Amino acid sequence: MLSALMNFLNACLWPSHHHHHGGPSDSGGRQDGLLWFRDSGHHVFGDFSMAVVQANNLLEDQSQLESGSLSSHSSSSPPFGTFVGVYDGHGGPETSRFINLHLFHHLKRFAGEEGCMSAEVIKKAFQATEQGFLSLVTTQFHTRPQIATVGSCCLVSLVSDGTLYVANAGDSRAVLGQLTSAGGLVHATQLSQEHNASIGSVRRELQSLHPDHPDIVLLKHNVWRVKGIIQVSRSIGDVYLKRSEFNREPLYAKFRLRAPFSRPLLSAEPSITVHTLQPHDQFIICASDGLWEHMSNQEAVEIVHNHPRNGIAKRLVKVALKEAAKKREMRYSDLKKIDRGVRRHFHDDITVIVVFFDTSLVVSRARGPAVSVRAAGVNLPHNSLAPCTTAASSS
Repeated sequence: MLSALMNFLNACLWPSHHHHHGGPSDSGGRQDGLLWFRDSGHHVFGDFSMAVVQANNLLEDQSQLESGSLSSHSSSSPPFGTFVGVYDGHGGPETSRFINLHLFHHLKRFAGEEGCMSAEVIKKAFQATEQGFLSLVTTQFHTRPQIATVGSCCLVSLVSDGTLYVANAGDSRAVLGQLTSAGGLVHATQLSQEHNASIGSVRRELQSLHPDHPDIVLLKHNVWRVKGIIQVSRSIGDVYLKRSEFNREPLYAKFRLRAPFSRPLLSAEPSITVHTLQPHDQFIICASDGLWEHMSNQEAVEIVHNHPRNGIAKRLVKVALKEAAKKREMRYSDLKKIDRGVRRHFHDDITVIVVFFDTSLVVSRARGPAVSVRAAGVNLPHNSLAPCTTAASSS
């Protein structure tokens, strides 16, 4: 019964890999056990590399790279560029899959309406995706109340017209690799702002926003959490902590708060950084927090800088896995033998996308072929599943 339900949900929430944005779909990825990777590919401004390793029973990380037109409206000079999304789900895979299906579609619609790319366009795309998932929860809550407890971090990096936008809700991270003037060394600059209760400024923000909730952040098992439940303070989904009507029966008692709340305890609004690309900006690493648990920003950019571009995302994932194995006093070869589900006790799902910038292409506003890539998990073959129409569909 459970497997049949999951198959149905997979079919409804997992996007088909066929021309869903009106452009070509170009996976080209390979599978090695729980590791999926695309060693190299070309986007309109340079090269990219992607890799994902699964740890959970169902892959909760989702990700995509879209390059080409950034507008769903036909015009003489539509916004053009490269979009990268990393969606780190929690409580289940449904929200991250939903974002993977809808966020870029919304962004293209708003960019078309505005006639350009901007921080406001990206913010509107986040809001529309959040509202769409809320609609889905509304329709399913009484028959499947746990859908209200599923959420996802959402990290977007977007290059258009010589400008790099980084938008983040949650604790995924985007790190820019910049050449220094000293002998071709590389420097790491974090462009994403993280929203995790372990950070003092985030706790203070929550306390100032919710003065009527003295327990808005609690230290539980040596980890700071919002209401003692969740570490991130911003996300898509997690509706049970945003709307009080979803924090009651039939929701399981362990998720229900004792004290009522009149305003959302979590936010879906992203923090956005706008950066004008310079010749010394070489690449950006976008990754879920599963990577950053095992290496620093500087270590990551040095690995990318000091090794060939081909397969660099996979290399970063493997360095993280080797470090995870080392922490548990085991060999990487032994860790590889541990199956999904059990593997979660050793490391999280990890998604890494590295995007290189060819400065001459960025400046010249070159128009290369469009590309659309979505990473795959071992439990969900892309090509076999078609999306269902839901109340939250944006099309």
